[in-house]
Amino acid sequence: MQLIDGKALANRIHEKVGKEVDELKQVRNIVPGLAVILVGDDPASHAYVKMKAKACEKVGFYSITHSMPDTISQDEIIATIEMMNNNPRIDGILVQLPLPRHIDANRILEVIDPRKDVDGFHPFNVGKLTAGLDGFVPCTPLGVMHMLEAYGIDPKGMDVCVVGASNIVGKPMASLLLNANATVTITHIFTKDLKAHTSKADMVIVGVGVPGLIKEDMVKEGAIVIDIGINRLESGALVGDVDFANVSKKCSYITPVPGGVGPMTIAMLLDNTLKSAKKR
Repeated sequence: MQLIDGKALANRIHEKVGKEVDELKQVRNIVPGLAVILVGDDPASHAYVKMKAKACEKVGFYSITHSMPDTISQDEIIATIEMMNNNPRIDGILVQLPLPRHIDANRILEVIDPRKDVDGFHPFNVGKLTAGLDGFVPCTPLGVMHMLEAYGIDPKGMDVCVVGASNIVGKPMASLLLNANATVTITHIFTKDLKAHTSKADMVIVGVGVPGLIKEDMVKEGAIVIDIGINRLESGALVGDVDFANVSKKCSYITPVPGGVGPMTIAMLLDNTLKSAKKR
């Protein structure tokens, strides 16, 4: 069994982005800019945004966070996004999800200029991904593909089971794998027999937020297991959606939690923002 070290890979990407930012500043006098909209007081959202801001500072980005109360109106959020759409210093716009219930998240995401949609959630970029065209890809699935490439794992011809069908992870993950010529099965909360699908797969990718969902008897010998889930137990421990201690005994490759996919998500956000800045 080999661990896929997302933290080490993310650090290498940070270094690469930092060097390219220096070149961009010197040659074209451009500093990549990332703007984040943070609504409400959700502790996890605040923690994520703080980590993103720290990463931006590390690689030399200009970054700004628009913190808003959870009582803010939808029109006020839209007005802020439109202001950033028209700001030439901003290359990437990110709306931290989830949003309060009175806000239509789909409407908010549609307002973002697709050229600044570094999260890859705008329907324009979703369509490009599905069609196999160049655009912005959601950061977590993109990070998974980079991890596979770094470890010499080619999904071509593999049977891959994606557990979870969210717009943020499951669906774009499946599209990327299809584009890489894998045979993809998507499972979700209404799947009748999850084990029947995971136990046959060469690779299992799970991201649903259920601690220890994938057990040892649900994966075959030598399978590749990518754990996107991150859950905090009552004890305070961070765990994934995979029973790591037991499943890892059967795997050829597996990602740990923490230190696996999580760091790659922020690394891909930086990479997407740099990509946008280069097109400025």
